[in-house]
Formats: sequence, C-alpha cells, structure tokens
Amino acid sequence: MKPSQLKKLNRLYFRSYPADTGYTVEQARELAAVSREIGRQVALLVDRSGKPFLVLVGDASSIYIPELPRARLGSRRLRGLRLLHTHLSGEKLTQEDLMDMVFLRLDSICALILEQGEPSLAQVAYLMPPNPEGKSYELLTPERWDRLDVDLGATVEALEDELARTMGVQDVDEESRALLVSVDTTPRPVQEISLEELSDLAETAGLETAGTMIQRVRKLNPKFIMGKGKLADLEVQALQGDAGVIVFDQDLSPAQIRNLAEVTERKIIDRTQLILDIFAQHATSRSGKLQVEMAQLKYALPRLVGKNRAMSRLVGGIGGRGPGETKLEIDRRRARDRLTRLKKELSQVRKRRGQTRERRAKAGLPIVSLVGYTNAGKSTLLNTLTGSEVLAENKLFATLDPTSRRIRFPREREIVLTDTVGFIRRLPPDLQEAFRATLEELDSADLLVLVADASHPEVEEQVNAVRSILNEMKLDDTPNILVLNKWDKLDAEQREIMRNVYPDALCVSALDRNSLQSVVDAILDVV
Repeated sequence: MKPSQLKKLNRLYFRSYPADTGYTVEQARELAAVSREIGRQVALLVDRSGKPFLVLVGDASSIYIPELPRARLGSRRLRGLRLLHTHLSGEKLTQEDLMDMVFLRLDSICALILEQGEPSLAQVAYLMPPNPEGKSYELLTPERWDRLDVDLGATVEALEDELARTMGVQDVDEESRALLVSVDTTPRPVQEISLEELSDLAETAGLETAGTMIQRVRKLNPKFIMGKGKLADLEVQALQGDAGVIVFDQDLSPAQIRNLAEVTERKIIDRTQLILDIFAQHATSRSGKLQVEMAQLKYALPRLVGKNRAMSRLVGGIGGRGPGETKLEIDRRRARDRLTRLKKELSQVRKRRGQTRERRAKAGLPIVSLVGYTNAGKSTLLNTLTGSEVLAENKLFATLDPTSRRIRFPREREIVLTDTVGFIRRLPPDLQEAFRATLEELDSADLLVLVADASHPEVEEQVNAVRSILNEMKLDDTPNILVLNKWDKLDAEQREIMRNVYPDALCVSALDRNSLQSVVDAILDVV
C-alpha cells in the first residue's frame, strides 16, 4: 500500500465510535472511502468505550482476525469487542463472518455493504442468550446504512445480564463447568446412555455439567470430529452455559485436538483424558502412581507435535550440521526415557506381587477376587466381610490399588479376599496395559466374585462389559459367581425382573452383613 493509504488507515485509530449505532455517517463514509481506494475489506475491532482496538486489512472478499487476548472484565461472558467491516461487492454477512463472531465471542458484528464504492446497506448480527428455539445468534435484515435502527450498546448489555441471570451468579469458575459432547455413528439412545456415564465421570473428576450435546453422523469429521456449523452451535452453547471445558465422549486424535484448540478458547479433553485425570486424583500407592504416570505419558507422547515438521533436526553428513535437538525432540526423548524407567519399575512391582502370590499358594490359601463395574460396591463388600476400612465412595474409580485381606470363614476355612480396580466400557488400551500389574491379581484367583449394581438402569450392559473384559484377559475359565448388590434399592417389580434375567445370581446389600450369608456359602462351596 502507498504511504498515503497507510496514513489514512492509521487515522482510524484516533476516532471514537458510538456504542449505540456503531458508527456515525461521517465515519462510515471515511471507512468506505479507504476501503474503495485500496480495493480491500477494512475492519475495525472496537471496544465498549468506542476506541478502536485493531484496524485490520483483508483482501477483496475476506479479512483475517489474528489471535486475540482472553482478558475479560468481571463477569462478562463476551470479549468486549465489536467488529465493523466493509463488504465491497454488495454481499451480506457471510457464514465465515458469523463463525468469527461465535468463536471469538464478539459483542456484535456489522457489515457496511458498499455498492460501486459507496455505502448502501448495513447488516448486524449478535449472539443470543439461552432461548427455547435454540438459536445461536440473531441475524438482522439489512437496512439503509444511514438509518440503522438498532442500539448495539443496549443489546450487548442486555445479553450480558441475561447470561449472568441464567447462571444465577455473577462470578462462576468456568474452568469447573463442562459441556459434554457425543459425536458418533451409533443410534442416539446408545449415545445418551454413554453420555450419562460420562456425566458421572465428570462429576468424579470435579466438573459440573453445564449441558450436553448429541450428534449422530454417518462419518466422523477427521478434522474437527463434527462439522464447522455444529461446532459453532457447540461454542454458543458453551458460552450460554458458561462452560470453560468441552469433554468429548469419543477419543480424539492428536490432529483433532489441535484443530479444535485453534478455533475455540475452551479447554478440549476427550474420554481417555478425563479417565486419566480421575486416576491421577485417586492414585495413592507407589504402584498406582507409577501406573497412572505411565498411562499419561503413553497418551501424551503422540500428541507432542511441533508446528513444522520441516524444522526437525538435521542428522549428520554434509549439510546436516544443524543446531541440534529442538525443544520438541527433547520433550519426546525425555518422555520415552521416562517410559522406559516406569516399565522397569512396574516390572519390579509385578515381580514382588508375583512372589506374594507364590507365598499364598504355598500356604494353601484360596484367593477370591472381587471384580465388577466401577462403583458397583466391591470395596463396601470387602469392608463388610472383613471389618476393614478400605476407601469406599459413591464415585467412579474410588479404588485403584488392589487390596487383599485374610478372612476366616466358618468350617475353619481361611481365604484371601482381594478388591480390584473397577472396569468400565471402552477402557482405554493404554490404561489396560499400565494397570497390568494390578489386574494380574486376577490370574491367580481361584474364584471371581462378579459384583454388579442391581439398581443401575444399565446393569445388564455393565455385566456384559465386565464379562467381555474377563474374556479378553482369558479369565473366562475361572469359576465365578454373580452378586447383585444394592438389592435394597429395588422395588418388588424390579426384583422380579432381575430374578428372571439372572436366576442364579445372589441378591445382597453390601451394607447389610446378614444379607451376605449366601455369598459366604457360595464361596465356601467353590473353594
């Protein structure tokens, strides 16, 4: 551009734009004249005091908005900036304009539409608070540029007030609020069931559910997992719910996580990452912490990706004398070295536990292992039978480390009762490998007591999931008995249904010691 054109653009920084109409007639003419002269779109990002924050110059059909700071004042949900820009060819607000408004959380966006280089029309759009129609934004009809009848300042103030009123409080920690999302090819009822479990996982991790979104697709989008339009709806729903975290029920590829992080400022995590976070919170023993760290490193290693593979280290030879390792390669090497050390330490843990199992076998003590879905009541059952005080909470994955207790039953028999980590559907492979030292306790078991939560609406699916995992571990030949826990929470009709589905199951309440006599008798009959 010519120096005179740059000078005209710089002058725009010294204007003060009104908050109600967005611009004065003289300011609109000035903006149109500059845009016409350089043949490009010109845009202004204006703060709420009317001062230009940025002056942007695009090409003839679009503009590019750089990354903006995240600073927010008080309880504002919006960024505090509005966009005013020119359209040279008489076109209205485009989908790309609206996506910029959504993902950048702009107060509003206004297009000054030029025809033959002169202002002709103006069109405004702004975000919407939660509404019955589920609208993400309001797109107004284009009006004459000098008769724009909308008070942008009052509209934005009302929007902020409505968002704050919907949340009930003025200052909410958005990092503790999560929007749960399922995008899959499976039927909607299946996604709803899985999303309920994800909600329990989020609660265990300390997140408050701000809302849910379900989309059934024929094929997953390899770039964003969902389409750009649906992603914009997701961003608006997160804004309306004041959610700072978006949790996907599916496992995201490294590329999908990077692409999503580029278009939204909210933290993006997937199902595996959420489970890893829960495990990290609940790991207390040395072996448990080692296993969690190993799983986290295996998850993070493929996601350590630089912005430009072409700048990787040059290796040896003529023309190969470079600056050495990049920061990315150093991180990768350290992660791989740490993984090697963790595997060695975990192999020592497995060796020690193997020696313990050998001593038990020499002593002739039968080993009974409690297995089942997470939060089915295994630890409570162990505490009631043995009088122990193993941690037992109404949360998923409250127990990560195996706990063994020797117990003397009637008929002068002693056994070792072992509590194990709970199972879950779609348990990440990295976790299965990392927790091999824990799950190896099941290999030496003489009997598996499969504990199920009879009061859970998906009890059949949970039992099938546990049996499927046991089959994968080649434990299907080990004798097992099914215990339906939390029987006291069922009414007469539900109990009859459960008896018909599982006629051989033992019906108990782990909190009631008297109800466990049938379990004791069944264990003694086997061992």
